[in-house]
Amino acid sequence: MDTFAEIRMHISELYELTTDEPFIVSFEFPVNKGRRQSIFLAELETENGRRVLRVETPVAPLADLDSEKCLRINLMQRVGYLAVGDMDGVPYIKMCENLPYAFVGEDELDYTIRNVATTADKMEQYLEPGDDLT
Repeated sequence: MDTFAEIRMHISELYELTTDEPFIVSFEFPVNKGRRQSIFLAELETENGRRVLRVETPVAPLADLDSEKCLRINLMQRVGYLAVGDMDGVPYIKMCENLPYAFVGEDELDYTIRNVATTADKMEQYLEPGDDLT
């Protein structure tokens, strides 16, 4: 896939979009036992002009977490990384992955979404046991 429009078309065939803007889409990815992860896809441009696709999902509110534990988890990650971003003005830990457009095909995109969503859901259950937060 060479453009964000192609990514949007592929994703909209699989999921109902909850956000559909020129360079960002979001949808709910089913993980297990009725749990879902909100997935956001956005096109970003690096400082040298390369386009990358960011896949991200919220994990848990930062205020509820031990920052050192989050950094230790980040170090052990094999796919994706943890970052902080605001959701409705509340700082949240997010699981992210950036894919250069040269590597974005349907199979790779689907694989990355599935891995980011399921890993984030497992982290959410570990860090914030109980109800599905995101």
